[in-house]
Amino acid sequence: MMPAIVILLAVLAYPILYTLEISFSSLDLGSFTANEWVGWENYGDVLKDRGFWNAMKVTGIYLAWAMPIQMILGFGIAYLINAEWKGRGVVRALFLIPMVVAPVVAGGIWRMMLDPLWGLVNYLLGLLGLGNPDWLGNPTLAMATLVIIDTWRWTPFVVLIATAALMALPKDVFEAADIDGANWWTKLWSITVPLLVPIIAATFVVRWLGAVKMFDIALAATRGGPGDATNVINLYIYEQAFRSLRFAESAAMAVIVLVMTMMLTGLFLIGTRKLEDNY
Repeated sequence: MMPAIVILLAVLAYPILYTLEISFSSLDLGSFTANEWVGWENYGDVLKDRGFWNAMKVTGIYLAWAMPIQMILGFGIAYLINAEWKGRGVVRALFLIPMVVAPVVAGGIWRMMLDPLWGLVNYLLGLLGLGNPDWLGNPTLAMATLVIIDTWRWTPFVVLIATAALMALPKDVFEAADIDGANWWTKLWSITVPLLVPIIAATFVVRWLGAVKMFDIALAATRGGPGDATNVINLYIYEQAFRSLRFAESAAMAVIVLVMTMMLTGLFLIGTRKLEDNY
C-alpha cells in the first residue's frame, strides 16, 4: 500500500494543504510561498466580496436547471432505447459521442453554432421564422445556453448508467406483471421507477460532484458573460487568481466551496442511503 499512499499524498494531500496554508496567509508572488500569517482575514474579505456571492448564486441557478433536466432526460432516453426496436445499438453508440468530446472543444463549437450573425442555430430558426435570438448577449439566454451545452455533453453519462441499470433489473418481476395484465405505464411507475430509485439517487450524487466543478464549458462558450450572468464560481475563482493575482483570497474561496460541497454531498449520501434502505 505504501507506493499508492505516497502517490495519493503527493497528488491530493499536498495541493489541499498548500491551498489551506495560503488561504490563511499573504502570498509572496515572487516565490509563491506563504509570506505572513493573517488568520481569517482572507476569509473575511471573501465573505464581503459581492462578486463571490454573485458567482455562488449563478452556480446555484445553473445547478437548479441542469441537474433535473439531465436526470430526467438521461433516464427517459435510457428507457426508450432499452425497448426492443431496430437500430437501438447504433443509437446507443451515438449517444456516447458528446461525453468523449473535450469540454473546451464542445464549448467552442457551440459558441460558433449559436453566434447571432453567423451561427447555424439562428440560421435554421430564421428559416422557420422564429427570429434571431442573441444567445450569448442576453443574460437569460446565456444561462440557458450554458445549461443546454452542459446537458448535451453530460446527459449521455446519465443514459449510460441508466441503461446498465435497466438491463440489470430482474425480468421475472416484469413477466409476472405481464401475466397480471399490467400495461406499460403501470410497469414503469410501479415497478421500474421504484427499483431504480437507489440508482437514480447515486447517479445524482455522482453527477452533482461533476456539475459543481463547472468551469471549462463556461470559459469556452460564454466566458462568464454577458456581465456576470454565467460567471460560475470556479470561473470566478480562476479569474481572481490568475487575472487579478488575488491568490490568497482565491484559495480561501476554494476552501469555502470545498467545505460547502462536502457538506451537501454528505447530505445527499445520507439521503441516498435512506432511499436504498426503503427500496
